[in-house]
Amino acid sequence: MAEASRVVLRNIRIAPRKVRLVVELVKGKRVQYALDLLKLTNKRAAPIVYKMIQSAIANATNKATVDVDRLIVSEGFVDGGTTLKRWLPRAQGRATGILKRSSHVTIKLKEI
Repeated sequence: MAEASRVVLRNIRIAPRKVRLVVELVKGKRVQYALDLLKLTNKRAAPIVYKMIQSAIANATNKATVDVDRLIVSEGFVDGGTTLKRWLPRAQGRATGILKRSSHVTIKLKEI
């Protein structure tokens, strides 16, 4: 029961804190159930994670003879990517910093 497939997506322009909510939702679930769950999830990161899982399934089936019905999302984690530093003009000539964060997402599938 080794790792069947792994997908990494880097520099998504969504904050890691927001993507983690979606990834934690599908972690440990069967692949088909996870895809159904993501279709109904009303978060901006849901379609991205959905495509990542589909890509991981395609990688697993091309790489080896894997039964798709037995795949689960074994691991999923989100790391912080590069942060864009911007500023916003404020009253009396001041400026406030804005951090536009990005994410690196990794999803691993495993056959049970």
